[in-house]
Amino acid sequence: MSSNKPRVLIIEDSPALAEVYRSYLRGEPYQVKHVGDGRSGMAELEKDPPEALLLDLKLPDMDGMEILKHIHDRQIPTSVVIITGHASVDVAIDAMRYGAFDFIEKPFSAKRVKVTLRNAVDRQNLNTLVERIRDDFQRDHYHGFIGSSLALQAVYRIIDSAAPSKATVFITGESGSGKEVCAEAIHRQSTRRDKPFIPLNCGAIPRDLMESEIFGHVRGAFTGASRDREGAAEMADGGTLFLDEIGEMDLDLQTKLLRFVQTGTFQRVGSTQLIKVDVRFICATNRDPELEVAEGRFREDLFYRLHVIPIHIPSLRERVDDILMLANHFLRKFAAEEHKAFREFAPEVEAVFMDYEWPGNIRQLQNVLRNVVVLYDAEQVTVDMLPPPLNGIAKRGAAPLATPKLPRPAELGPQGIRPLHVVEKEAIERAIEFCEGNIPRAAALLEVSPSTIYRKRQAWQTEGA
Repeated sequence: MSSNKPRVLIIEDSPALAEVYRSYLRGEPYQVKHVGDGRSGMAELEKDPPEALLLDLKLPDMDGMEILKHIHDRQIPTSVVIITGHASVDVAIDAMRYGAFDFIEKPFSAKRVKVTLRNAVDRQNLNTLVERIRDDFQRDHYHGFIGSSLALQAVYRIIDSAAPSKATVFITGESGSGKEVCAEAIHRQSTRRDKPFIPLNCGAIPRDLMESEIFGHVRGAFTGASRDREGAAEMADGGTLFLDEIGEMDLDLQTKLLRFVQTGTFQRVGSTQLIKVDVRFICATNRDPELEVAEGRFREDLFYRLHVIPIHIPSLRERVDDILMLANHFLRKFAAEEHKAFREFAPEVEAVFMDYEWPGNIRQLQNVLRNVVVLYDAEQVTVDMLPPPLNGIAKRGAAPLATPKLPRPAELGPQGIRPLHVVEKEAIERAIEFCEGNIPRAAALLEVSPSTIYRKRQAWQTEGA
């Protein structure tokens, strides 16, 4: 047999049935191997996982569900097709929960098993490709960022592409979402990483002092200017100048900044001498820059000078998959700083965190956890430790309250069972309805990742298009 053929392992205690399955697959492009008990099957899976597994649930030495759970827990890369003569709703739901690809009931036709195996092998090949891409591109830590959500992966890739150039970057995003972290990441990923990174918050400095903060001043330029002083532009020479909340800058200063961006030269306040520097500009705002231009609060020519490479930082509610990763990071960090024992969150707290909208984004999450760590000391964060408004959410019952009602066997037709993909879809849709459209909570109920539900819903929409 050609070694590049997909491999199918059959775990079936009946030699006669195993031979029937082999006969069904003759002429198919597979390498087929059969073992008659669970221990032998587990050994084969550990040694060389096949692309697909035909798994009988009734084995002489163990329940086949144990093998499925083992595959799930160890993340063994194989697509599992359950074969059984003892079907039930509970078995179907358990099989779905532990990642079974399909569920077929004895007796079944040659066509049924061929189609199912073909789809299972295709799915596993796709998973392998996705995992390879993920290994290459998916990161959960990146120059100060913490998170592996798709929204954040897109930001990482833009930074990778933009950092080596001198092009100006314009960062948008809500307050507390990580715009300065993004600017620092660009600097650290660039060839200027060994030169200064100078951040300046335009919203935190009085307007009459902003020009001096950017360009510096000479002695006697204004009352209190007792000596010459370098501004941020000079300090950033050779490196990166980050102008945060640039929308707060008044129009007169925007004109001088435009000239600086265009020419690379400026004058200190009170001086006529031109100073030339080599600076990479990064700016950020929590406002809608195009609306600011349309309403006359931001110069259009400056906007187009700065808006060369736009990067939007997603809000925390747009990257729900990252919430618990961030929360655990900050909990460990603050506990170490405060010499506290905190190590984990109660499940109810995790549910509250996933349910909350986080209008203050990462900064708010940090403040909540700092509050808990300073005021309490325990190994586990519990709901009674949460500050407002999260304690109110906990009292209203953000944690999952009950399992969504599934169809009774009598509702499923004369066979008492339906295809796994139908049961799976109904379970997901009922969970979403039960959680009033909150997909992270539905995912917590079903004990799957929210991204799994998003992906499946997208697939259903595509199939129905």
